[in-house]
Amino acid sequence: MSEQTVTHAGFCAIIGAPNAGKSTLTNRLVGAKVAIVTHKVQTTRFPVRGVAQVGSVQVVIVDTPGIFVAKRRLDRAMVKAAWGGADDADAVVHLIDASAWVAEHEGHTTGAQRHSLDDDRRVIQQLKDAGRRAILALNKIDLFPHDRVLPVMAALSAEGVYDEIFMISADKGDGVDKLASAIASRMPEGEALYPPDQVADLPMRVLAAEVTREKLMLRLHQELPYQLTVETESWEERKDGSVRIQQVIIVGREGHKAMVLGKGGAQIKEIGRQARVELTEMLGRPVHLFLFVKIDERWQEKRENYSGFGLEFDV
Repeated sequence: MSEQTVTHAGFCAIIGAPNAGKSTLTNRLVGAKVAIVTHKVQTTRFPVRGVAQVGSVQVVIVDTPGIFVAKRRLDRAMVKAAWGGADDADAVVHLIDASAWVAEHEGHTTGAQRHSLDDDRRVIQQLKDAGRRAILALNKIDLFPHDRVLPVMAALSAEGVYDEIFMISADKGDGVDKLASAIASRMPEGEALYPPDQVADLPMRVLAAEVTREKLMLRLHQELPYQLTVETESWEERKDGSVRIQQVIIVGREGHKAMVLGKGGAQIKEIGRQARVELTEMLGRPVHLFLFVKIDERWQEKRENYSGFGLEFDV
């Protein structure tokens, strides 16, 4: 589709509790991988913008960090970024893990589900306080018969903050087209905000670092994602068309370095292989990836580690 055929363009923020599936939904709407997806909560640290095309409408999808009770500096910066993304958007989608609400209605919630419910209720209250309307997307409806979610839909509809409610599976794609059409209908008239072939508003150096961070988090199940970060130190375009990327994995403790390296360096070698395969596919050319590990106990307290991601340090 050419840029000239775009008649409407705008921003849609996807907000919700950690692990509701926001990054999965963003990637599904965009049709390409722009946000990292793992089983861990609070994976997304900063607003990621993906560009979706729905007919003649260009929608910039803002995948926001999960909204939760923030204690540490990094937590506070992430939550502020999430609400900032919602404040600036033409449409807001509140994504809720339907399975947690169904479990509560049927009287058998887990501890993780109770946390998710508390976060959802906090979002609902903040939408009310701001006088903000949203689209509700009930996610993970592929996990149970639809009739079990009907009481949940009624209860959430009664909150008075949702214009429309959609049942979706971000993972399988069920119901996502109807949700995309509803989002597109809320975009204002205007020209395209991004070129037609662009799917993400992220520097490739940052996206490459996020790919490696995803592979680390998928393999290191024991540790929270906060305890490491990845920076792309150098990006060298080579004459043969390939690219040489050097990245540093920053961890907080000596024990974490040993975990990342693995026995005889096996862990970091496999992480590097997986990241290289994905980056090669993403860039469409050979990638030479070199990973190093550095210990910095105070990386979460350094201002420069926030500004590059558009996060506020003084929150």
